[in-house]
Amino acid sequence: MQRRKLWVFSVLLLLAVITTGCGGQKASQTPGSKAGQGAEENKLVIYTAREKGVTDIVIPRFEERYPEYKGQIQVLSMGGQEILERVRAEKENPQGDVWWGGTQQALGLAAKEGLLATLKPSFAEKIPAAYKDPNGVWYGEILLPEVIMYNTEALKPQEVPKDWDDLLDAKWKDKIVIRGVAASGTMRTIYAAMIYRFFKEDGKPDRGFEWLKKLDANTKEYTPNPTTLYLKLARQEGILSLWNMQDILIQKDQKGMPFGYVIPTSGAPILVDGVAMIKGAKHPKAAEKFLEFLFEEKMQVELAEKAFQIPAIKIDEAQLPQWLKGVNLKALDLNWDMMAAKEKEWIEYWDQNIKGKGGQ
Repeated sequence: MQRRKLWVFSVLLLLAVITTGCGGQKASQTPGSKAGQGAEENKLVIYTAREKGVTDIVIPRFEERYPEYKGQIQVLSMGGQEILERVRAEKENPQGDVWWGGTQQALGLAAKEGLLATLKPSFAEKIPAAYKDPNGVWYGEILLPEVIMYNTEALKPQEVPKDWDDLLDAKWKDKIVIRGVAASGTMRTIYAAMIYRFFKEDGKPDRGFEWLKKLDANTKEYTPNPTTLYLKLARQEGILSLWNMQDILIQKDQKGMPFGYVIPTSGAPILVDGVAMIKGAKHPKAAEKFLEFLFEEKMQVELAEKAFQIPAIKIDEAQLPQWLKGVNLKALDLNWDMMAAKEKEWIEYWDQNIKGKGGQ
């Protein structure tokens, strides 16, 4: 009898465990449940090409506004092209929520490939049509003039090349250090722009490739990342480069680097650098909150003052910092849609046939 009672008790206990386990699993998988939402939205994963000096301003401010995200934001820094490739690779199972810092070409390609979510944020109407996707897939945050960069301790302003073609002068051989092109949205844009100058006249890229071959002959090294580029220029292992104006000013102001820039006389490619939410993001509400916060006028003005950003949104001129009021930008005449369509082909050709062979 005792054994029978023990057996019955054991069966009942097993049934209770199974029932409880099934009920718990069902509750945790119920879409829209409070517990599920809390677990999902208390985290935010950002893929960014922004400098640390920029993210160090924005992320703490966002956490102050939304303390529930403090310590729950994962920021992964990489080149703009690397972000595109990562988002492509993760299409079936997105791991990132926000793409912060991408060229209009890269974001445009991602939009065509169905990698980005459609948004209708409150700041959409403040951004000119030229600086955003017409379907609300990505939005331009800043304008990035691409310029000639130099070491101010090695060169006087009057000695610096004044225009793109001046970089081909033989006197600059082994004086130029360049960020690795293929992985960098900034460098891909500059190189595509150099090719397009001739493509728009000839309908073919040949003269552009020849120009880049001559630049390669003067280039001492291609660095794997921006940090290495800055260190080599500071040490005068190279004294010239091509880079975006914002990062040059950040390095000079915040790191004390001996850097200056020249806006080429024929014009600079003025890149629209934007943001988007990744399609299938696991934390969409958090992503939307972050983007709304990022585009607030107060945040954009602070970034203009401290991080030398040129905002894409319309801001009262009286609130802009003095340094920005004095910038006289001249845009190079470029067909951005054409460049976006040709960039991959052109950069792959350069990488396989020109890089490191210009002096041969």
